[in-house]
Amino acid sequence: MNYRASFSTEGVSASKVLVAGNAHLLVGRKVTLLAGAVYAAGTVLGVITASKKHTVSASAATDGSEEPDLILAETVDATAGDREALGYARGDFNTSALVLGAGHSVASITEALRTKGITLLADVA
Repeated sequence: MNYRASFSTEGVSASKVLVAGNAHLLVGRKVTLLAGAVYAAGTVLGVITASKKHTVSASAATDGSEEPDLILAETVDATAGDREALGYARGDFNTSALVLGAGHSVASITEALRTKGITLLADVA
């Protein structure tokens, strides 16, 4: 019997697939999401320096979260309190599946994420 994991994208458009291939290169890390929001899968997260909690990375933030750090692996509801979640710390990701915070563009986050081992690709199935 073959117990190897497999990934299927049948019936899913490339623009909605977060992982852009090379799934064997994915590295995840457990993080704590700041309370008060529903975070969608693919959200680009930054870490708040003082609390070490993650939130949506917005370019105008001044608490450390302005620097992109991770990509959220799954949708998480943190409206009722801080929640633990899985963030991708390394891998290849489709730009069209990312959720960007205010003031960020793919161009503004690409280099910061690349130095962390996250590669952004345009619509790769």
